[in-house]
Amino acid sequence: MRILAIAYACNPYRGSEHGVGWGWVKMIAEVHEVHVIVAEFERVDIERWLADNPCYRERMTFYFPHNRPWHYQKKSSLWNWIEHSPFKLIMNWAYRLWQGNAFSLANKLHGSNNYDLCHLITYVGFRFPGRFYQLSCPFVWGPVGGLENTPKHFLPLLGMYGAIYYSFRNLINTWDKKYLEHPQKAFAKAAATNSIIAATTGIRQEIEKWYGVESRVVCEIGPPPFERMVAVNERLDHDPLQLCWSGEHLPGKALPLLLRALARLPENMRWFLHVLGEGPCSSFWKKLANSLGLQARCVFHGLVPREQALEVMASSHVFVITSLKDLTSSVLLEAMTLGKPVIAPDHCGFSDVITRECGVKIPITDIGCFVEGLRRAIERMWDEPLRQQLGEGASRRICQYSWENKVCALNEIYEGCCSGE
Repeated sequence: MRILAIAYACNPYRGSEHGVGWGWVKMIAEVHEVHVIVAEFERVDIERWLADNPCYRERMTFYFPHNRPWHYQKKSSLWNWIEHSPFKLIMNWAYRLWQGNAFSLANKLHGSNNYDLCHLITYVGFRFPGRFYQLSCPFVWGPVGGLENTPKHFLPLLGMYGAIYYSFRNLINTWDKKYLEHPQKAFAKAAATNSIIAATTGIRQEIEKWYGVESRVVCEIGPPPFERMVAVNERLDHDPLQLCWSGEHLPGKALPLLLRALARLPENMRWFLHVLGEGPCSSFWKKLANSLGLQARCVFHGLVPREQALEVMASSHVFVITSLKDLTSSVLLEAMTLGKPVIAPDHCGFSDVITRECGVKIPITDIGCFVEGLRRAIERMWDEPLRQQLGEGASRRICQYSWENKVCALNEIYEGCCSGE
């Protein structure tokens, strides 16, 4: 098939949405010819990758609509500030303007190349389908995310700014699900050919609840391209339990939940926490660790190169996630590929990926119960035979999220879409 893909964020060397876009585009290119419309700020990295991998040039063609002064710039300190501020609506407005230019280009390309279908990949947020569903070819949308709200009973823990920000986001989210016109039309167009891809089971339920249509769950990310699976490391009796947490230091990532749980552990239990990443909350979280008397056993590594971050993760014994707003974090699959059992909230994409064979999911009924659940789960990991068993389970579980499995699922969607089934 000849596919037109829309992937505003798409980069072979970056994570987050950029990694999602690249992973799906590359997956499509393994079996189809794909033409991709991408933000111009990704151009240098994409062309560098193609120069190093010329065999893909026949299967991947990229188009970069000219970047206007009001479009997002990934290296701009101003745009970085806007992205994490109450003024993020400005970024959304700029993205919609880019989508308008991209839609005009998509119309021209479809007229010349007669694509079998158009697949909107990134951004994954449900409120931004643009007008690509109006093209005169079948429309595939996904992985779709962003419909779930932050649990309201956790908002007080996020600090004043975090509570206000995520409360406002919840209100906007609910309003947009009810009233935005383009998502309603895009879901209807894709649903006509069973071509909606939900990133998680929770998102699938939200799509059915708000739009009354079915979707298929395909995780938005895949395991990293490690050369081999990593054996579960061993913790000797005299060694402390090494915990690892990784993420951008934002209120929604909720590291304080883990710090409060660690403060409740028995005094004779030896442990260390390795914190990767940085962000606006870094200073506050370090002060919180000090006030809880944990400073001697918490190492804040900051923002380090990916290879160094993976080394820290590989040398740890357990990976912990506390995020209250996510789809499926890429570090989750990285940790599992490294043979780490995972402790995480029982929501978002974590609910889908983690099973009792590879980790522990903590219910998010209320703050106190969640913190206590974290404490108990960490205590369980002190049992080395159990930890080894869960680590081996993680290594097995990750195979189900391979890109090979995803491309099989995607091909079924594509074939059904083009046949009208």
